[in-house]
Amino acid sequence: MRKAIFDEVANFIESPQGGRFESLALRVFEYQFEHNIPYRKFCLKRGKTPQTVRSYRGIPVVPTAAFKELDLSCGPPEEVFLTSGTTQGAAKRGRHLIPDLTLYHASLKPNFADHLLPESQRLRMLILFASPELMPQSSLSHMFDTVIHAFGSGNSAFFFSDQGLDAVGLAKTLRVIEQHGEPVCLLGVSFAFAQFLDYCDSERLRFRLPVGSRLMDTGGYKGRMREVPRGELYYRLGKVLGIPMSSMVNEYGMTEMCSQFYDNVLADRYLGIQRSRRKVIPHWVRTRILNPGTLEDQPDGITGILQHFDLANVGSVMAIQTEDLGYRIDDGFEVVGRAKEAEARGCSLTVEEFLSIQ
Repeated sequence: MRKAIFDEVANFIESPQGGRFESLALRVFEYQFEHNIPYRKFCLKRGKTPQTVRSYRGIPVVPTAAFKELDLSCGPPEEVFLTSGTTQGAAKRGRHLIPDLTLYHASLKPNFADHLLPESQRLRMLILFASPELMPQSSLSHMFDTVIHAFGSGNSAFFFSDQGLDAVGLAKTLRVIEQHGEPVCLLGVSFAFAQFLDYCDSERLRFRLPVGSRLMDTGGYKGRMREVPRGELYYRLGKVLGIPMSSMVNEYGMTEMCSQFYDNVLADRYLGIQRSRRKVIPHWVRTRILNPGTLEDQPDGITGILQHFDLANVGSVMAIQTEDLGYRIDDGFEVVGRAKEAEARGCSLTVEEFLSIQ
């Protein structure tokens, strides 16, 4: 059954087939109910089984905090990704056990290419984050390494060491790129971009990167420095690098999910479409935005807690309850921050409830 369901999901990611999401989500739920024992116990406690659930909306969702306590997998892992350290310390890091990376890559590559490389070109990629050699269990390191090998041109590189961001080396590289006229793609976490901006300000550096250059930030300050609002960050990046805001893409993802969400701006510009900035939901994912008190779907523009149903998570748990707040924009959404403890508990999806099944 495993190969059959993995192949079905991979085929659907590659080629969407009308309203197939619903039936495929129910098949994935059936597979996870059978093979993920902690998840099955949780579902049974809630009175949910493949025989009683008729829509993906009825599939029990798992809080991300549960990944810190349990190995939620349908089989032995090919890879284990760990979340970054939290206020509870490194020992309380979430674990996402992935039985088969093939599906992870099948989800990652086309989604990245559609939103960062709509022209189907290879670009030199400069990474403001640690390589897999430095952080072998980081899903973000793995993601960056995957896209470099899949889409990067020669001389793509990581500008991070065990000492942190290599701002000096990055600045020298950008100056060469500026002179040679080669478009570049910068990828990294927001705090690393903010650190690089501070370095450029201290050294009075400004660049005018070639037309066609772009960047992707992934958020994530985690207490490393003062958090810079995205609008301010993008404004400063435009002034220092010469990249237009329409070529700056924010990526939203999490260790517990195999799929990612990207801003629409670069892809829309390539297609000649003018729309407000929002996160694009891949056709193999469904995102709900819920009122914390009633668990009802929020109207467009009203903030609620995000739930994701990711078919690419077939090897672990498809239905994920986040601690993120966001609001819907037409066919997409935007993220506005983290839920307060009271809001998260209002969803009745606390890790304490989940662990009570053990």
